[in-house]
Amino acid sequence: MTTIESAPAAPLLRPHAEQAFADELRALATADDRPRPPSWKLSPWAVVTYLLGGTLDDGTVITPKYVGPRRLMEVAVATLATDRALLLLGVPGTAKTWVSEHLSAAVSGSSTLLVQGTSGTAEEAVRYGWNYARLLAEGPSDAALVASPILTAMRTGAIARLEELTRIPSDVQDALITILSEKTLPIPELGTEVQAAKGFNIIATANDRDRGVNELSSALRRRFNTVVLPLPGSAAEEIDIVTRRVAQLGSALELPEVPAAAEEVRRVVRIFRELRGGITDDGRTKLKSPSGTLSTAEAISVITNGMALSAHFGDGVLRAADIAGAVIGSVIKDPVTDAVVWTEYLEAVVRERDEWSDFYRACREITG
Repeated sequence: MTTIESAPAAPLLRPHAEQAFADELRALATADDRPRPPSWKLSPWAVVTYLLGGTLDDGTVITPKYVGPRRLMEVAVATLATDRALLLLGVPGTAKTWVSEHLSAAVSGSSTLLVQGTSGTAEEAVRYGWNYARLLAEGPSDAALVASPILTAMRTGAIARLEELTRIPSDVQDALITILSEKTLPIPELGTEVQAAKGFNIIATANDRDRGVNELSSALRRRFNTVVLPLPGSAAEEIDIVTRRVAQLGSALELPEVPAAAEEVRRVVRIFRELRGGITDDGRTKLKSPSGTLSTAEAISVITNGMALSAHFGDGVLRAADIAGAVIGSVIKDPVTDAVVWTEYLEAVVRERDEWSDFYRACREITG
């Protein structure tokens, strides 16, 4: 008989937050002597420290996961310690999903109780479903019931995540009202209900630019405390965010190290901020803005893509030619109107900056 040896586990492409930052979470739990709400792995103070970074008394460095106003994170964490759910609102690329994941990892030790909202999300994804084979064979029973991530969070006193809440159909959104107000989920087929254990809460995210499929009803919105995550307030702050995330992604993807990326990071951030704001950073030239958001997340993607190009097809140094195509692709979402916006910016702004002549040439080679 031939035996097949199990292959070693392949490295994870994207570990969950609680896996990637397990050492930091353990160090915080050891050093944390402050009161913790029921079922929380860390105190609210330690959760905020995990998000914003700091140095513990034993010298352990906690890396920042979010760069922005501290008060926003304090409000978000304090909300989760109450009976109100948390809604993270903002334009695409403001780290809503990122913050949601790290909040749930720090509070509950797991970020995997996730419902991804889409126009096709069914009520079963929010409440519960059934194993139909067992249902037909045995009738309604606990064994036949398939718990949603939210129902599992209620039973275990954990944080559940609900992404893109406004994309979920209205009737499915309404299934949340009883859960959020009464902290209970009736199961009429079994003649019973599930009452939430202490520590249960929901973090939802929504995009305030793309209104999605359905707006939130006033009844549902009242059951959330809304925290609006802004775009980075300054160029220096945005450059810091991009630099940090590019370094993390480069390490996770095992990209060869690419030196001298700082200059191109500054250039991409400057382009995105000028086009987003509709004016050059010296205030002299007004610009048309493209249809896309040109978010910080897109800037991170542009630089990461450029690093891969440079490492595998270039000379190992990040140059203008490595980022030009990704920048153009980020700006031109609508092939008609955005192409006009980009051409005007290229000719009126980029061409006039002598220090950007290499970037201008690279863009002209791509666009013809």
